[in-house]
Amino acid sequence: MAIEKVKEFFRQHGMEDKVLEFETSSATVELAAQALHCEPCRIAKTLSFMGKEGPILVVAAGDTKIDNPKFKARFATKPKFLTPDEAVALIGHAVGGVCPFAVNDGVKVYLDESLKRFQTVFPACGSDNSAIELTMEELEKYSSSADWVDVCKGWQ
Repeated sequence: MAIEKVKEFFRQHGMEDKVLEFETSSATVELAAQALHCEPCRIAKTLSFMGKEGPILVVAAGDTKIDNPKFKARFATKPKFLTPDEAVALIGHAVGGVCPFAVNDGVKVYLDESLKRFQTVFPACGSDNSAIELTMEELEKYSSSADWVDVCKGWQ
């Protein structure tokens, strides 16, 4: 199960105790915000796409949408979401629990600028009922992000 991979990943960094698991689903931004008692914008949703050179993840604030022209300008391809089966096979996490931690080899992770307005955010941890609270510095470090990008709209 993917959450076990993520817990093991954070155990290696001495942060396993920060992984939160809920009795209810946190598979959507709204459900995660309810489970965490926070604003939906502070949920760091991880979106999975097929890039020109393989799968990519974009971690963005919960109140954003992908801006197609910005995405195409940055990644030289139209945004094409992975199917649920592709997400499991290519990323290593199922939709609803996709996160930027303990992903399969070859997956590139990007953090969207929309996250920088928060002190901390809550990405999932590999299951549809988990999350972890991280600062931007921690998110950058533990996600092994390739770069910060500006590919979202609706949050400014």
